[in-house]
Amino acid sequence: MNAGGRRRWNRTERESFRHATEGILYAMKNEPHMRLHLGAAIVVLAAAAWVKLPPEGWLWVISAVAAVWVTELLNTAVERAVDLASPGAHELAKIAKDAAAGAVLAASVYAVAVGAIVLGPPVWGRLFGG
Repeated sequence: MNAGGRRRWNRTERESFRHATEGILYAMKNEPHMRLHLGAAIVVLAAAAWVKLPPEGWLWVISAVAAVWVTELLNTAVERAVDLASPGAHELAKIAKDAAAGAVLAASVYAVAVGAIVLGPPVWGRLFGG
């Protein structure tokens, strides 16, 4: 702890945080779907702010955005690990990649459902006065 009573990060913690950030930046740079998810998140968060979504609505929206991002990052990790372990075509490699992509699809369906349920009515009301 420092003189103010607050704990400082040690070098290992800072390095872990840096590596995690590098992983996110790698996915942003190299995965087109990650950039698509970033754009969608910006639009959804802007819409939530526009309709002045209440705090409980924000929790649902943020959980949906996080679910998609987390699964996309894990999908990227699985794809790279499988490519390293099995550079040639192999049925198990295909299954691993397909399952990881399926997780992203499931999270995306969840996010669309949350958006429709939580954001749909207030956005509709703002656009069409209903």
